[in-house]
Amino acid sequence: MRLFSGLYARVMIWARHKYATYWLALVSFTESSCFLVPPDVMLAPMTLARPERAWFLAMLTTVTSVLGGLLGYFIGLFAFNMAEPLLISLGYMDAYIHAAEWFDQWGIWAIFLAGFTPIPFKIFTIAAGAANMALIPFLLGSFVGRGMRFFLVAGLMRWGGPELESKLHLWVDRLGWFTVLGLVIGYFIFV
Repeated sequence: MRLFSGLYARVMIWARHKYATYWLALVSFTESSCFLVPPDVMLAPMTLARPERAWFLAMLTTVTSVLGGLLGYFIGLFAFNMAEPLLISLGYMDAYIHAAEWFDQWGIWAIFLAGFTPIPFKIFTIAAGAANMALIPFLLGSFVGRGMRFFLVAGLMRWGGPELESKLHLWVDRLGWFTVLGLVIGYFIFV
């Protein structure tokens, strides 16, 4: 069943759209404070579609993500009581408590690791504000962590270029169904 190849073709068309850069900036900004979709899902196909813009797209994603993280920081600093019900409803409260503990123990390294890993960054940005983390280390850790992640994604896509794009088109259905199978198995193992 070729469900994913059609979706892949549509994503690559969207990645070449004249407003795609603006959408990437918006997703990057909102993901760091409230939205659920990581910007990597836009950055990767946009870089594959236009490899010559890889470094620009990585920098745009980094800067807007850090600015969104700053919004998350201010939410945690000034409006945590309003954000707490949302964290609870999304099932992120335990992650928030762990993030707060990490800040106590690791400081700037916690925000750096959260910026680089697939851990929901918004949890750490809000927790950093709620924990009243110093702003300059927060920004520095965010910029370095997020930058490393997004430049790595863009670099890998640029390196692969059109050859990777054509190979992905051939393998996308198998990869998609393998991912769905892995998620179903993971659900039954961990839930």
